[in-house]
Amino acid sequence: MKAVVLCGGKGTRLRPYTHTVPKSMLVLGRKPILQYVVEYLKREGVRDMIFTVGHMRDQIMSHFKDGKKYGVSIKYAEEEEELGTAGSVLNAQPLVKDDDFLVLMGDQLTNVSLKRMMSYHKEKKATATVGLKRMGVPLQFGTVDTRADGLVTLFKEKPILQYQINSGIYVLNEKAFNYLPEKGDFAMDVFPEMLRKRERLFGYVFDDYWIDVGSLHDYERINQTLSLVDLITQK
Repeated sequence: MKAVVLCGGKGTRLRPYTHTVPKSMLVLGRKPILQYVVEYLKREGVRDMIFTVGHMRDQIMSHFKDGKKYGVSIKYAEEEEELGTAGSVLNAQPLVKDDDFLVLMGDQLTNVSLKRMMSYHKEKKATATVGLKRMGVPLQFGTVDTRADGLVTLFKEKPILQYQINSGIYVLNEKAFNYLPEKGDFAMDVFPEMLRKRERLFGYVFDDYWIDVGSLHDYERINQTLSLVDLITQK
């Protein structure tokens, strides 16, 4: 498997931290977020990685270099301007050269099985498979179902409202490149167009750990937890 890892965002929601450090290079515990992503991919059997880099790219490239230090191979698709998630992958096309490949964000932590997701994608003969994280929110109140005539049919005490979110983890077939704009995003541009064209777009639902380190609150909370773990394990 080969993975395209998107690392070019400016991380405006994480300012002031990202004024001098690219989002994916913010430290969690004792290492950058992106290093956790590299180690996760390696555990999943992914050794070939392509980093899409733009904003403050030198920090990423000087840290990871060719990836040999981490037991992987890393190449870089450089961007001179913001291209969006889909545009970044299109820009990396010359380096992909695989029928099916992974796309991940460089600022997310997860333990979803990429091998199972890839197998699912191939089994469905999909053009694109979207990783869907199953989430649940407990309601504050009980709910009541009724018929049209008002007869009560069901009580549910503080049920959990379940839904599925786009995790930003994708498996794409090379045919997906036909839908990728030079500038644009998967959720707003690519996937809606695939639906209109009735392309083979599938969702892979998972319950594994997943978090997007996309806000100051999330970053500081996770960092505090990991720093405490580091402190305890060093003793």
